[in-house]
Amino acid sequence: MRQDLVVAGFQELKSADQVKEVLENPSGTTLVVVNSVCGCAAGAARPGVKLALQRSPYKPDRLVTVFAGVDQEAVATARDYFLPYPPSSPAMALFKDGELVHFIERHHIEGRNAEMIANHLTMAFEEFCTATA
Repeated sequence: MRQDLVVAGFQELKSADQVKEVLENPSGTTLVVVNSVCGCAAGAARPGVKLALQRSPYKPDRLVTVFAGVDQEAVATARDYFLPYPPSSPAMALFKDGELVHFIERHHIEGRNAEMIANHLTMAFEEFCTATA
């Protein structure tokens, strides 16, 4: 479950300091995926993120992930940056120039398939990210 996103190019953040180092970098775009062991993470969230990254010509500059229920300090710190949104896992947060610009909560993931998640993310990438060469 952890390696699913790492293999796709995500950096795992396992400590509060790692989260702060990435999210306090004010330039460019960063996608943070709160990974989890739940079925909607395996069936929709992770496959949807990977599909969006494969399809979209627009990509975040940085891809990072924290794992809910495992790396508690990293997840808690990431969630501080997600305010005013309540804790949610799985979840996806897109930051641009240090500002949270798009957030996908668990209730936006549950009951949806990977294709729907990919389409949602692709629209967010097109709005906030730059095209890759």
